[in-house]
Amino acid sequence: MPFAGGIICGDAHFFHQRTEFSPEFPAEVSCLSFDYLSVWICAAGFFLLFLAYVFSNSYRLNWLYGVSVFLCCFGLGAGMAEERLHLTDFSFSDKTEIYQAVIREKPEIKERSILCRVQLEGKVNGETVQKKEHGNTVLLYFPKDSVSAVLCRGDKLWVHTRLVPPANNGNPDEFDYMRYLIRKGGSATAYVPAGHWKVVGHGVSRTFRQIASDYREKVVNLYRHLGFQRDNLAVLSALTVGDKENLSEDIQETYSVAGASHVLALSGLHIGFLYALLLFLMSFIWKRWAFFKPCGLLFIILFLWAFAFLTGFSSSVVRSVIMFSLLAVSCLQPEKPLTLNTLAATAFLMLLYNPLWLFDVGFQLSFAAVASILLIQPKLYSLFSVKRRALRYIWGLLTVSIAAQIGTAPLVILYFSRFSTHFLLTNLWVIPMVTLILYSAIFLLILTPFPFLQYGFASVVNTLLNTQNSVLRWIEQLPASSIDGLWIDRWEIVLFYLFLMFLYRSLVICTVRSVYWMLCCLLFLTTYHVVSVNLSSPCRSLAFYNVRNCPAVHCLAADGKSWLACADSLPDISRLHRTLAPSWNHQHLSIPKTLTTDYSIPGFTFRNHIVAYGGKRICLLHDSRWKNKTAKQPLIIDYLYISKGYNGHIEELTSLFRIRTVILDASLSDYRSDILRNDCSRLAISCISLKERGALCIRL
Repeated sequence: MPFAGGIICGDAHFFHQRTEFSPEFPAEVSCLSFDYLSVWICAAGFFLLFLAYVFSNSYRLNWLYGVSVFLCCFGLGAGMAEERLHLTDFSFSDKTEIYQAVIREKPEIKERSILCRVQLEGKVNGETVQKKEHGNTVLLYFPKDSVSAVLCRGDKLWVHTRLVPPANNGNPDEFDYMRYLIRKGGSATAYVPAGHWKVVGHGVSRTFRQIASDYREKVVNLYRHLGFQRDNLAVLSALTVGDKENLSEDIQETYSVAGASHVLALSGLHIGFLYALLLFLMSFIWKRWAFFKPCGLLFIILFLWAFAFLTGFSSSVVRSVIMFSLLAVSCLQPEKPLTLNTLAATAFLMLLYNPLWLFDVGFQLSFAAVASILLIQPKLYSLFSVKRRALRYIWGLLTVSIAAQIGTAPLVILYFSRFSTHFLLTNLWVIPMVTLILYSAIFLLILTPFPFLQYGFASVVNTLLNTQNSVLRWIEQLPASSIDGLWIDRWEIVLFYLFLMFLYRSLVICTVRSVYWMLCCLLFLTTYHVVSVNLSSPCRSLAFYNVRNCPAVHCLAADGKSWLACADSLPDISRLHRTLAPSWNHQHLSIPKTLTTDYSIPGFTFRNHIVAYGGKRICLLHDSRWKNKTAKQPLIIDYLYISKGYNGHIEELTSLFRIRTVILDASLSDYRSDILRNDCSRLAISCISLKERGALCIRL
């Protein structure tokens, strides 16, 4: 816990200094102060540890030992987190430069571009390259054409572009992309236009992860060769090698609504199946030759780590493999303990390797699920005594599902704003089916030397996948299959887990003090939630969002109703909904009514792309409809919202409108934005750029 607390503080300090960055106060100077602070914290811990050793005979001073260990772990966590984050530091330039970069991963095809994760090797001056001490990871976006489609991992490129630091769009409650990318090791992003790059070579050396990625791709290609397609191919690849690239939005939504998303993410469930299968096979050998048991357990551990290597060492797989490795070692003793100490040791070892795994959603969900199963499942299982073996299996599966759901539900609601109500029915179906599919897939891969048998058995696996997906689609269609639009914040998560901890303690040690603290925590949680809901209730306002390809003004009423007046007749509403869904859930808004044509009700009018609401007029300008028009008296416009498509000047509109404020949409190019900004400066009109400012909310 203190080690994790230090990681959180180190991460918070790094991003605080990043937002406060200024040329007069460079980041290097600010980080040194905290690095020294973490060293002093560790030094204080070692000093207290020395005092605890000197006065070890005094029972009253034994607390010094605990305090010293806490301080050392806290300082170590803070220092390691900051050091890891500072690997992403990069000196950005205001002008375009030529860089040499190497594509380190397979290019990812996006909707309108191709994303390449590259490692910078240095700047190009003439024909020479100024090498860097360590390469920064950069995300480069190329136009989607036939030339960029042939890019592959290992290509060495020269790119002419301007690198920019990761940044958020400034929309309320949006996904914090900047923190996410930096924690993943990303230093910068850039768009490389066509003709501004060329391939200058190809590297043949491969890293450990790249070798694993190649083997994973070979397995997926084998599945394709055996006739697996679309959703069956995607689900089989995700279940066996952790490749989720082919998962469509429809199948992901089906598994999410049904409450089966955990089976698509490789975790303890899949590693447990492999461990059980290997343990079952090896037990036949060491029952006859007992001396083979240590070698057999070592083989199991090596096989599990080889599987983790094949899946790319994701945090959930590493966590599971470490735990089952410890469990395998414990098989050498009569007892087989799998306790919270094992879980804590696994977390500590993982965070020592990469402290930023603490912020990974899969890491948090995995440990929350296992901890709740270890603590809650035995209590639930002991409520009823089941004699029949089949019923005992079903009851055990139900109690494990309930315990895991209790531990992970707050995090699922926090990150995905959804709660699946039919999770018990789903787990009763999906866990046995996943067991069959996994074991069948292993047997399918074993049959690789026998193509004829492999082709025949592939149809069996295909049938299992079809059956699993069909039943989950049926569960998805059941009434009230999921509760969507939920919202809780991080402090509610903390209070909820504190409540669970005190509730568990009051059940194990039923004393007045335990029940008192449990009820106090429940009171704080309820009070905080009620106050949070009241403070986040919607008010009458206007909102302009920084979302590309969907210029619109959002008119909100105090009763939760709202209207989305779009400038374009074919807006990308799905992108806007994905971006703003957390904010709308936070304010408990109903889905806004999308308007692309004229619309009028009492108190709200949208006509000829002019909105009248709450005593304000907003003109949405995206074409040349007002060109060469005149008016006897200019119409007062409070906000002129200009988006891509308008190629004129502000002066052309002054004979029609008396403009108070101009708002520039993010869809405008930098060139057009500069022209319009200069026009506003010359005419003494207030100008706001959503690309620079972020979303704009105006209370009425």
